[in-house]
Amino acid sequence: VQLQASGGGLRQAGESLRLSCAASGRTLTRLVMAWFRQAPGKEREFVARTSWRGSSAYYADSVKGRFTISRVNAENMVYLQMNSLKPEDTAVYYCAADKVVISTEGHGVDYWGKGTQVTVSS
Repeated sequence: VQLQASGGGLRQAGESLRLSCAASGRTLTRLVMAWFRQAPGKEREFVARTSWRGSSAYYADSVKGRFTISRVNAENMVYLQMNSLKPEDTAVYYCAADKVVISTEGHGVDYWGKGTQVTVSS
């Protein structure tokens, strides 16, 4: 499956942004989906994860209560709604998919998409 993240941009602190991840090549059904991010000079960081049905989600503490991951399997789309953005949210955001599980370390993930840049100014 090919994944392409989009929707990044420049926002001020406190504003919102919604990222999209479009999948092609196969259906997203039965794939665990997640978002990760990587800021300049920092390691990749887990952001959020959703089960293949979208019935459960798990978030990093740093985004809990501000970000929401969702998916529409019929459209092969995954979203990340980001509210109350902070400058520390500035990073390249990547979507990821796996047939079994996605750990917070992101090791062994089956599919990675190209990222989209999010920049939050103070």
